[in-house]
This record gives sequence, C-alpha cells and structure tokens, in this order.
Amino acid sequence: MKISEILKNNPASLSFEVFPPKTSAARESVFAAVGGIVGLKPAFISVTYGAGGGTSDYTVEIAEYVKDAGVTPLAHLSCISSDHADVRKKLDGLRAAGIENILALRGDLPEGFSGNLDYKYASELVAEIKAYGDFCVGGACYPEGHPESATLFSDIEKLKIKVDAGCDFLTTQMFFDNDIYYSFLAKVQAEGIRVPVIAGIMPVTNAASIKRITKLSGCSLSTRFKRILDRFGDNPEAMTKAGIAYATEQIIDLYANGIRAVHVYSMNKPAVAAAIKENLKGII
Repeated sequence: MKISEILKNNPASLSFEVFPPKTSAARESVFAAVGGIVGLKPAFISVTYGAGGGTSDYTVEIAEYVKDAGVTPLAHLSCISSDHADVRKKLDGLRAAGIENILALRGDLPEGFSGNLDYKYASELVAEIKAYGDFCVGGACYPEGHPESATLFSDIEKLKIKVDAGCDFLTTQMFFDNDIYYSFLAKVQAEGIRVPVIAGIMPVTNAASIKRITKLSGCSLSTRFKRILDRFGDNPEAMTKAGIAYATEQIIDLYANGIRAVHVYSMNKPAVAAAIKENLKGII
C-alpha cells in the first residue's frame, strides 16, 4: 500500500524505522530485530540506506522482507554519490521487489569523495523518481532547519521546491520539544506546503549517543530532557525507561493536538518499539 493512502485513511498512525546491517556478519541479528518490529504491525516500517550506498543492497532485501510479512515498507534512497544510471538501477530493483514507497534523500557525501555530482539536491532525486513513475515519494524536513541552511526560512523555501518536485509526504528529523514541531507546521503551511508532515520522534535510551546525533541532525534538547540526561544518563536501565517515557509523552501530546502520523526512530530495538506501542494502547 502507498503511504499517502495510509496517511489519508488512518486517523492516528504509528510507524517505526530500522537500518540494514553494516556487515554480512550482522545480517542475522538485524533481521531478527526487524522481525520483532514487524510483529508489532505498525502502519509502515522505513528502511534506511547505508552511507554512500555501502549497505544499500540490504535496504531492498529488508524492505521486501517487511512487505512479505504484511507490513508496508518505505525504502530510503540516497543520491549524493550516485549517478543517474545508479539511481535507475536502484529504482528497477525496488520496482522488481514490489516496493511502492521511497524516502528520497540527498545523503551525506562519503569521506574522501572527489568526483562529480549528478545530484546536488534531494529535489532532483524526487523529480527523477516521479518521472520514473508510480512510486509514492517522501522527503525529509528539519523543524529547526537543516544544519547547512543559513536560516529556517531559507530551508523552508528549499523544502517547497522539493515538495513541488513531487513529494507526497514529509517526515521530520527528530525533535524534543513539540512546540518546535507545531511552529514548523505553521511556517510550512504559510509557505504553501500542503502535504502531510509526519512527526519524527526518537526515544533516547543511550545518553552517550545523543551528543553525536544532535550534532548531525541540528536538533536541540529541551531543558526538561536535559534534566533527564543529567539525572539518568549514567544509569542505562533508568535512561532506557526515562527515554521511552519521554518519547511516549511527546507522542500522546501530538495525537491530542490532532497530529495524525508519528514516526519513531526505533534504531533496530524491538523492545523499545514494543514498549512505546504498549504505552499507547487505547490511544491508537
């Protein structure tokens, strides 16, 4: 099923994200984790794309596994170090596997890359996928602005170009203060962006990783969440429970304010995904 239809017909959807193995040795454990999340029957599962395409072959394999298990997959596709022939080959593979949904991303340039770029912006990839035909295409957006953008407003102007190129929906980078998301929604709507904007939530269960994640994503930590890190960051069990509780509260607030779709960056952690879904029993 196309995600545009899921978002249209579901008053409160919950989806999760998984990532492919970095090496063939990790394949079995990754598929076991994916299977655990598939068993939760989310609205859809997104499957990330390895940096520079290094593990991208597993993206299609995992997406096909998710589809065959009865859950809608969303395959990520990055273009920054690809040429048009590479992208066409990936699209052929996705179509052959019966994958209908693609999250089109520019991606990060691999370290040491010195070649020419066929794609500079994700909007170019979106347009190419749409020209290829019959995919539902999503795009990423940044409620606090892309780290490379001078201002949030200039970033939203670029986002409008991406949407006009053919995005059917958007998914936000993580945020830890819902008011940032609500403010962002008002700004993108004022810019004329009318596609669904799925709220991206990350349950932080490892305090050591959050500094790196926030640096890469450009998102900030709320004062309330900083207190949680300060109090529980050195206690893994307590941090896991607090991180799940904080994410759950964010999600409940989003649904209470009429947001119809939430995407959880579950990081191949079926126990975390299951705990969040259990916390939302009776709400969705």
